[in-house]
Amino acid sequence: MRRLFLPAVAASVVLIAPPALAEHQQKVPVAEGRGGAVATVDLDASKAALAVLKQGGNAVDAAVAAGAVLGVTEPYSAGLAGGGFMVVYDAKRRRVDTIDGRETAPAAMKPTSFEGIPFEEGVTSGLSTGVPGAVAQWDLALRRYGTLSLRQALKPAIEVADRGFVVDQTFYDQTAANAARFKDFTSTAKLYLPGGSPPAVGSTFRNPDLAATYRELARRGPGWLYGGHLGREVVATVKQPPLTPGATRNVRPGLMELSDLRDYRALRRDPTRVRYNGLEVYGMAPPSSGGSTVGEALNILEALPKVGLHEYLEASRLAFADRNAYVGDPPLKPVSELLSDGFAKERACLVGGTAMAHPAGPGDPDGSYDPCPAPLAPTAERTQQEGPETTHLVVADRWGNVVAYNLTIESTGGSGIVVPGRGFLLNNELTDFTFGPAPADPNLPGPGKRPRSSMAPTIVFDHGRPVLAAGSPGGATIITTVLQILVNRYELGMNLPDALAAPRASQRNAATTQAEPAFRQAHEAELTAIGHQFSATPEIGAATALEFLGRGRIQAVAEPTRRGGGSAMVVSPSR
Repeated sequence: MRRLFLPAVAASVVLIAPPALAEHQQKVPVAEGRGGAVATVDLDASKAALAVLKQGGNAVDAAVAAGAVLGVTEPYSAGLAGGGFMVVYDAKRRRVDTIDGRETAPAAMKPTSFEGIPFEEGVTSGLSTGVPGAVAQWDLALRRYGTLSLRQALKPAIEVADRGFVVDQTFYDQTAANAARFKDFTSTAKLYLPGGSPPAVGSTFRNPDLAATYRELARRGPGWLYGGHLGREVVATVKQPPLTPGATRNVRPGLMELSDLRDYRALRRDPTRVRYNGLEVYGMAPPSSGGSTVGEALNILEALPKVGLHEYLEASRLAFADRNAYVGDPPLKPVSELLSDGFAKERACLVGGTAMAHPAGPGDPDGSYDPCPAPLAPTAERTQQEGPETTHLVVADRWGNVVAYNLTIESTGGSGIVVPGRGFLLNNELTDFTFGPAPADPNLPGPGKRPRSSMAPTIVFDHGRPVLAAGSPGGATIITTVLQILVNRYELGMNLPDALAAPRASQRNAATTQAEPAFRQAHEAELTAIGHQFSATPEIGAATALEFLGRGRIQAVAEPTRRGGGSAMVVSPSR
């Protein structure tokens, strides 16, 4: 990626003149123009990224700045105590890299650490808090690909935390939905339930503690968290959550030690890669299951004579059967075999004119493939949840660099526990492990392991040049959301805004397909007639994407309505 050595004046503009208050603008879900583009769920985050791009920063600089702002304005989905996955296209090197900032289990965690614990007790606990990876990921991304220091990249977030942001309906609703557990922690109630209630819609929410934390992090660097004083505060909170006197909630302490923080590393990994209809699709390798599952489903679709909604649902069903059986840290089968054409053809031969019986069994990606073998016996069904939150952003700069970035603290509101005086929530990422008992499950917890994720930041190439980037929040529905966007765009002929806005359905090798109301209204009758069954869900995902339109033009796209709608911006809008 092109590294820019910014003149001091340019850098100071980014640092001294951060974005103006977001209330003076409205979110726009589609923007088209030149010179760089960004799409996030949040106007403040998009404005921060755009300001970095306008001042000469590159896509990685802008992505980190936006990610830090989302830790302020989307604190129930992201934050410095969380983690994530970043897919980076380096235009100068013409290379795709990924950075794994996934949280890790403490060294004291065992495969049985969650056995016998009700899932909901795991959600709100120190036991579910993984060693955070976001700060290490930001630092590695900036050192490897960026032009700004971490100190510079944090400036917009500090400003937003200091001056505040306008509370919208989504923030209010998420706070209200978490109020019962937030009130059980003194530090969380003080920050997010002022006066005992969620902040009112239209009010300004300020987080001076987080501003001070970011400011100190900027001054001291990542070591302040990974072994320093902030790390000690995190560990103390994990081990002894600040319960409100009289609270009756059973809050289990965590296993994290300061040594776990010292040992943490963000990792560069090779991306997943599949060829699909002449395109190359790059994604995130394990411990994310996003790249392998989206990639396998695309391979299955390409092996079929036609592709429609029925085929989309069946390919997803099969890919999830294999994901559940084999993908973890580490995977039980080589990703190269899961993504091989031979394996895809074996799986595609199971797709007929009617819906498969539930559940579909996994295939055997053993490197020796027959035209149409019988699947293996289905694996045991597990109803364990994945947090529906997370957030995703996309950025491109004027040099052609592209970033697709998922970041998360897992459940809406993470563990529900704010580190006292620091203004940020702890993650509960370890609930993504299988609670067990589950012999041979690839996703059982263990010392230093990274829980399996569904995050699927994706970049698509045509003849070696990026043409599209996309991703979404939504727990396991992230995979189906990204897959459906690609099917909408490249199989059903939709433009990118329509591909994101189209009603969604999510089949994850379950007895029923979750579907939004508009999808059921339009398609349920025809799909039920061939054996599909549906269950209702109000909303699936909150995607962001961008597409290169040729001749230097970029289209940035965010959700028009889901999760309150997103914010798309370009450096030089088309007139």
